[in-house]
Amino acid sequence: MTLAIVSMLPTLHNTNGDAENAAVLVARARWAGLDAEVVEVESVTDLPARVDAVVLGSGSDASLEVSRSALLTMHDEFRRWGTEGVPILAVGTGWELLSWGIERRDGVAVEGLGILPGRAVPRQSRVAGDLIIASPRYGALVGFENHSRDYVGAEGSPLGRVRAGHGNGRDSGQEGVVMGEVFGTHLHGPVLAKNPAFADHLLEIAARRSGADYIPGAQALVVDEYAATARRAQLAAAGVAASAARP
Repeated sequence: MTLAIVSMLPTLHNTNGDAENAAVLVARARWAGLDAEVVEVESVTDLPARVDAVVLGSGSDASLEVSRSALLTMHDEFRRWGTEGVPILAVGTGWELLSWGIERRDGVAVEGLGILPGRAVPRQSRVAGDLIIASPRYGALVGFENHSRDYVGAEGSPLGRVRAGHGNGRDSGQEGVVMGEVFGTHLHGPVLAKNPAFADHLLEIAARRSGADYIPGAQALVVDEYAATARRAQLAAAGVAASAARP
C-alpha cells in the first residue's frame, strides 16, 4: 500500500515553504522502506480515494476567501479525517482557516471550518523571528514565526510552551493547538524538516492506520544529525539553554 500524503492547496499555501512538509513525510517514509507519495490537492476533485496524512501550509491574506471557498468543499472530509485520526498538520493561515474564524484588521471576519478550537485576532504589530517551544512529546521544537494575529480560545492542548518568540500571544505562553491528531502551529521552516521527532510521530500514526510499522531508516538518522545541529544553533542564537527547551 502506498501512503497518500496530501499537500492541500499548495499553490496558495506555500508562502513559507510549508507545503514542503508533505515532501518531508514522503522522504522519511521511503527511507523507512514504505511506499509513499505526495498528492497535491487544489480542489475536491483531486482528492485520492485514501488519505493517510494532510499538510496545509500558510498563505497570504489576499487569498483567504479563495482558500476558504476551496476548503469548504472538503469540510465533511476534514471532519471525517479528524474523527478517524488521520494526522493533519496546519500552519499559519492554514491553521487559522481550520479554526472558528479569523478577525482581520480591516474589520472583515472570515469564518473558519471549525475543525480546531479558537480564533485568530489582530495584534498591534506583526511578529517575525525565531520561535522555540518546549513540547512534552517532542522536546524542543524550533522554527520561524511570521504573523500579524494572535490566537485565542485554544481550548485544546497547546503544541508546547514558548521559550523564545511570541507563539499564540496574549501572554498565554503557549504555541499551537492540538485536538486528537490535528495540529495547528505558527512554526515555519518547514517545521517537519527542522523537527524530525514531530515528523516521525505523524508518520507513525499514518503507518499504523494503514497496517504498517514505521521505523526511521538509516538515511533519516543521518539527516537527523543535521537537524539537531541546526536546532542547537537556533537555541544558542535565541539565548535559550537546551535544558530550558525541555518541558
